[in-house]
Amino acid sequence: MGAPTATSLYEQVSACIDTDRLVRLVQEVSRIPSVLGEEGALAAHLAEVMRESGFAGVELQPVLPERPNAIGHVDFGDAPEQGPTVVLTGHMDTKPVSHGWTKTEPFSGELIDGAIYGHGIMDMKAALVCQIVAIEALRASGLPVNGRVAMAAVSDHMGDQLGSIEYFKDRSADYCILGELSDNEIFLGHRGRYYFDIIVRGVSAHTCHKPLAVNANMLAAHAIIELDKSALRPQLEDWVVELFGPETYMAPGRVYGGLPPGGPSMIPDECVIRVDCRPQPGVTIEQVRAEIDACLARAAESEPRFQAEVVLADVKSGYLASPEAPVTGLMRRAVEAVRGQEPDLQVAGWLGDTASFGQDIPTIIFGPGGEPVYCPDEHLPVEDIIEATRVYATFCAMALAGSEQA
Repeated sequence: MGAPTATSLYEQVSACIDTDRLVRLVQEVSRIPSVLGEEGALAAHLAEVMRESGFAGVELQPVLPERPNAIGHVDFGDAPEQGPTVVLTGHMDTKPVSHGWTKTEPFSGELIDGAIYGHGIMDMKAALVCQIVAIEALRASGLPVNGRVAMAAVSDHMGDQLGSIEYFKDRSADYCILGELSDNEIFLGHRGRYYFDIIVRGVSAHTCHKPLAVNANMLAAHAIIELDKSALRPQLEDWVVELFGPETYMAPGRVYGGLPPGGPSMIPDECVIRVDCRPQPGVTIEQVRAEIDACLARAAESEPRFQAEVVLADVKSGYLASPEAPVTGLMRRAVEAVRGQEPDLQVAGWLGDTASFGQDIPTIIFGPGGEPVYCPDEHLPVEDIIEATRVYATFCAMALAGSEQA
């Protein structure tokens, strides 16, 4: 008999996916609120699901108080330590609930016309369940594969990505799938995020003494206009520009100046502009800082009293897997086996947890759901949930069968 093909592996693992359980579990997690800072209940539920399923090493890994990761793994073959390790991962935290729901409640998990409704179902509660059920399907298939498939549902993605950082601090992997929403397409990576704080100084005074003051908010307005006009196009490799576009996006996203409403009044001597920059992979902090400095120089030309301090407040790197990387090749063949046609390679504009671990762990991004997200009546078709589970299971089967066999 010849070695198994990607198609034969797909057929065997796909036949073992318990779709009724898949739908039920997605509904269950959709009913558990997990807004950033409140991930504990969802983590406990996912850990219990894995524990009852017979996963090994199931634990609530401490990250932040009452905000753990939910982790576990399944070993395959007689010598799993001699085979590859695959990590399936995604975040539990969501943004706050959107207003305007009409079809059902945000945490109903209701099945309506072939789709499951729930706040955060696309980002990315459904993918977490798809990953667990995919591991179960591979185990149920009885395929003669060797290695380990680990599950890591992490907290704090929308904070400082501390969940992913904690999980991969002492762990490595040969392959990883980040289940961020990609519309079940293959994403090679995403832009990064640099935060710069522009601290603008003026001179304070009571409003009655306006001639003595230099309003920091007024000074900051000159900088905001120049920063908003920025259109930085750094020199990048052609294939990176083709994927992401030529512009490094930069915007003055938040402004803090003056005293809050309801209190005393005075002309402020400080205003802080938080500049949100989304660089393509390969764009350096120095390149962005030079663009900011140029914008501020133009602000000073229009208003000679302008002066400011620039502080680098946060750095999250972009991520980009090579189209020729083994992890990319495995995912391309997995999707092709499931879908029957060769998939495209795309990238995302948002920031993934790969900003914190992708430089060390070969990772591909693939998950159900797409834009727009965090909108009223957020829902996900069951057929997309099933397809994502098939892809995850096929990828894991191929990886543990050995790439030369798949």
